[in-house]
Amino acid sequence: MANVDVIRRPILSEKSTAQAEATNLVAFEVALSSTKTDIKKAVERFFKVKVARVNTTIVPGKAYKTKAGAAKTNSWKKAMVTLKAGEKIEFFKGV
Repeated sequence: MANVDVIRRPILSEKSTAQAEATNLVAFEVALSSTKTDIKKAVERFFKVKVARVNTTIVPGKAYKTKAGAAKTNSWKKAMVTLKAGEKIEFFKGV
């Protein structure tokens, strides 16, 4: 899988930002078919940091009701990337 297709977007919530500051853990939404090795290589290449480990989970889609009947959002894969000591990713540099 190409490195460009692996990482979809960083997850920039209040919880993930606090984790990044406290434990050097960064969250990304990644392609469903990507592996931990693919994710590690993509993060190291794009952000020029060293990755200690990668944890992944598949977030199931949520069911909801519409006028036409039941529907469901798509499932997606979340990757929690632990950076090595001294490494840091800043998404909003200078803001």
